Amino acid sequence: MNFLSHYYFDRDATDCYFTLGTVLPDLLKNADKTIILHPEKLVHSNPNVNSVIAGWNKHLLVDKYFHTADFFLHHSHALKKLLVPAIVGSPVKPFFLGHIGVELILDNLLITTNKISVDDFYSHLDSCETDTINEFLAFAGMKNPGVFSKFYESFKQSRYLATYANLGQVTYALKRICMRVWRDPFTPEHETAMSEVILSYREGLLDSFMQIYEEIGAKIKH
Repeated sequence: MNFLSHYYFDRDATDCYFTLGTVLPDLLKNADKTIILHPEKLVHSNPNVNSVIAGWNKHLLVDKYFHTADFFLHHSHALKKLLVPAIVGSPVKPFFLGHIGVELILDNLLITTNKISVDDFYSHLDSCETDTINEFLAFAGMKNPGVFSKFYESFKQSRYLATYANLGQVTYALKRICMRVWRDPFTPEHETAMSEVILSYREGLLDSFMQIYEEIGAKIKH
């Protein structure tokens, strides 16, 4: 799941460090894909650091349920098949697009159906002290927290996730993600065709997308 989908499950939480933890694995991956941390079983003397760890573990749990759910398996495959003719000649693997595309569409739907507040999400992140974040990163074994800090400040300032309300931005986000692997993943024609597929698929999910959140929510409670 993407950032806002993770946030959905704890949108009423009041602990900013827990909220940060629920999206931190993906933030670190975006900052530098070579960063690999495993703080899952660590315990720190600072309760705020432990909140980050608790949020981190919640992230892993949600992702486990999401990526094994029939909803994700079905829709990522169906979207992949629809995108294949839209990206003929592109080096991008269709299964990769199907996977990421479903996650981005879900974030768009959460925003546009008012299931979450993007401003509230960023308010949580803004409330976290840099020293505490660096304390967590050092405790988890990261040698140079400054690499993350620069990315993180830019991430907060840009308020980039708010743009997901615009469906056209979903295609742009897909392109940016693919550019981490492929230098020139799409032509303008590819992007236009992808946008049409994504718009159509989003409309088809509008009435049923909440079932995946309800399913995962039920599993978490048990």
